[in-house]
Amino acid sequence: MKITVITSNRSRHNYLVNQLSSVASELFVIQECDTLFPGELSGNYPKSNILKKYFDKVNKSQNKIFGDQFIEINKRIILLSLKKGDLNKCKLPFLKKFLKSDLYIVFGSSYIKGNLAQFLSKKKTFNIHMGISPYYRGSDCNFWALYDNNYHLVGSTIHRLTAGLDNGPILFHAICEKNSDLFDYTMLSVKAAIISLKENIKNKEILKMKEQKINPLKLIRYSKTKDFNDKIIKSFFKKKIDFKNKNYNLLKNPFVLKKDKFFN
Repeated sequence: MKITVITSNRSRHNYLVNQLSSVASELFVIQECDTLFPGELSGNYPKSNILKKYFDKVNKSQNKIFGDQFIEINKRIILLSLKKGDLNKCKLPFLKKFLKSDLYIVFGSSYIKGNLAQFLSKKKTFNIHMGISPYYRGSDCNFWALYDNNYHLVGSTIHRLTAGLDNGPILFHAICEKNSDLFDYTMLSVKAAIISLKENIKNKEILKMKEQKINPLKLIRYSKTKDFNDKIIKSFFKKKIDFKNKNYNLLKNPFVLKKDKFFN
């Protein structure tokens, strides 16, 4: 099976590429490059001391769970690296080598618009949304679920990609077993998403899954990058999170990453 991945350049994104390379006959990777030091250097988020403190904790958990992941280039992988923000400037003929796959996966890219979005919406394209949709949509969703004391709504959603942001029909959710380290907990839900997606591609179950339409009435928060600021993060660091609630009934076909797989 030929697979195209549109993703970013941090260790968790490289982990996805490496995992999919084991199940793809050919893997075409479009990788948008952003700073590896958010908060310390300006990128998708501005430079600030409080943001640096927050993302230092994120990076610590990412390194703990994924290690230093680099794309393991081989004859089956074709890589195109772009500066973040350039993707929507690319014409379809320029990307034609990457647009002949059987399956398309989007994870951590910038918001795809225009002709590319229309093309992908007509193909078998699946997005990994870091957040439990339809309850949390937009950016930094797992942060906001914790901020709202909805520990049980931290995870990921694998859904069909459509032109709207995070509004495609849901295939399944992925979460991990309870973990009291909030940063490990959210990062482990990334690993849960990647492992479950790889397995469902390998056994071709992803092509058979019944899709569930988004119910807009269940939306708790639609967040934007600008909402994630110094004031909010300072407030977050003072919060006490309730770890008791874990309501699987709110999830669709949840894949649960077990503790013995956390750091393997």
